[in-house]
Amino acid sequence: MSQPIRARWLTAIAAAAPFVVSLLAAGCTGFGAIGGTPGGTTVTVAIVANPQMQDVETLTPDFERSHPGIRVHYVTLPENVARQKITESVATGSREFDVVMISNYETPMWARNGWLTDLQPPADRTPGYDPADFLSPIRRSLSYRGHLYSVPFYGESSFLMYRKDLFAARHLTMPPHPTWRQVANFADRLHDPQQGRAGICLRGAPGWGQVLAPLDTVINTFGGRWYDMRWHAQLTSPAVRRAVGFYVGLVRRDGESAAATAGFTECATHFAQGNAAMWYDATSAAGLLEDPASSTVAGKVGYVAAPVEATASSGWLYSWSFGIPTTTVHKDAAWRFIAWATSRDYIKLVGHRLGWSRLPPGSRESTYAVPQYRKISRAFSGPTLAAIRQADPEHPTVQPVPYTGVQFLDIPEFQDLGTRVSQQINAAIAGQQSVRAALDQSQQYAQTVGRGYRQPSHREGHRGG
Repeated sequence: MSQPIRARWLTAIAAAAPFVVSLLAAGCTGFGAIGGTPGGTTVTVAIVANPQMQDVETLTPDFERSHPGIRVHYVTLPENVARQKITESVATGSREFDVVMISNYETPMWARNGWLTDLQPPADRTPGYDPADFLSPIRRSLSYRGHLYSVPFYGESSFLMYRKDLFAARHLTMPPHPTWRQVANFADRLHDPQQGRAGICLRGAPGWGQVLAPLDTVINTFGGRWYDMRWHAQLTSPAVRRAVGFYVGLVRRDGESAAATAGFTECATHFAQGNAAMWYDATSAAGLLEDPASSTVAGKVGYVAAPVEATASSGWLYSWSFGIPTTTVHKDAAWRFIAWATSRDYIKLVGHRLGWSRLPPGSRESTYAVPQYRKISRAFSGPTLAAIRQADPEHPTVQPVPYTGVQFLDIPEFQDLGTRVSQQINAAIAGQQSVRAALDQSQQYAQTVGRGYRQPSHREGHRGG
């Protein structure tokens, strides 16, 4: 890894976590024979706390029974904490984790930096694993130079979920490709605080993976962008001001109570309990909503494309995936765990043991051919696959941009920059400052990062690290 790239990551980590220790020497070990059985090995896995990951923890005793020499120890963290902790651990060469849960934001950059193990060879030679079965947009987003450096636990785009029964009662018709203006009109008409029902649920919690995930898609489809092609910050442009003003105004007017503290999990609970008429968020949420054991709205939800304004589509592309840091001394055991947790057999195990609505979605083509899942996902599987296949990280908005990503920018600094900007937006949602003030401060943060990218030595090879 080049010194400029290393310096950028360490600077980005230090900005988010001033206590980061200096870089440790990274040792590398290879995979053992896939047919061998490691003995007495504990695999430490860092994961994000959400329902799908809770399911894998629940089912891990099955893995340990079939792999008696391996024990799995989970370090489960809230999303924002997990991102920082995992980044710090991997970037500093720590051997703290054998398996890390990362995404298509980190994977190509970290692969280029030499921090992740190439998983293509073990994936290709593991009987029945079939990496070609992964949905191609997800597979490409987790690859570097044609090789997988993490493998998807689940994948997602974004779409709009709405209560069909509430729309029918008010004689409203949801179009298959709504605009944000139409959505706002529906939210105005369906918002009913006296009944404890929000017109729409939208993330407001700080974090680049929280409020900025849906908000960035709104910025994109309103014609906004973070930077122009010369890395001049654009967060105070008219298009961005319109988009952010629209989002903040909508969630303050028709959104859930305590919106400034609501992320994915809170909105999922809110909507599943019947407390919102619409919810714009990840396609992976659909399985949670269709599980009668945890959702009061199962069977009452419709699913349509992410709302748009000036673009043809606006859904994001994301995958929570498993990678192996190059520093682990337990590569073979780590791969065995990953191969189990991302296999077709695991997906079927979830269905048989926990319910077919809880299958990890958006990772494998074969998932959508499972008869039981086809039946239960009839309402949302088509919109899910369409959203994933239509997502365009290379061309996220109306005008050209020097970065890749729909709901993130593929630069190391975005982890800190996005967090800082999200805090400003969160303050606007909480009513602590105006949208104009939030974007003025965000523009200053973005300008600082952009100035570095206007230097040729910094610009070179920014994509993927």
